[in-house]
Amino acid sequence: MINRHFKIVTALIGCIILASFLVSVLHTRDNAEKAKPVAVVLSMPIPSVALRDTYKKGTHAITGSIVVPDACTTPTVIASLQGATSTTESILIAVSFPLDTDICLETQTAVSFKTTLVAPAGLPITATVNGTLATTTSL
Repeated sequence: MINRHFKIVTALIGCIILASFLVSVLHTRDNAEKAKPVAVVLSMPIPSVALRDTYKKGTHAITGSIVVPDACTTPTVIASLQGATSTTESILIAVSFPLDTDICLETQTAVSFKTTLVAPAGLPITATVNGTLATTTSL
């Protein structure tokens, strides 16, 4: 008789555990379907680029530095003229780099760069970093 009660109680406990597991799994699936991605807005500081322009024989040799997210980041720098062909207004330094370089120690690092451009003397220089207008300082 005790053996029979023991089997019934064991079967009831097993059924309760199984039912709880099934309800939990179904509840998790329902929540996963209802979950919507949350947009995360990160406020990025205004990037800053330090520049030095050396003009010689019609060519601007522009050197500078920028702080990148980690030591594995290598920026790409392109210098171009802005404005109409006959009335060039300024020189644009476009700096771009990936925001994530996979596995790398994320310690901000200053990286130097150099680019050249044939252009008239005395043009103002503006810079962008990944498409965002940056502040410039002279070295």
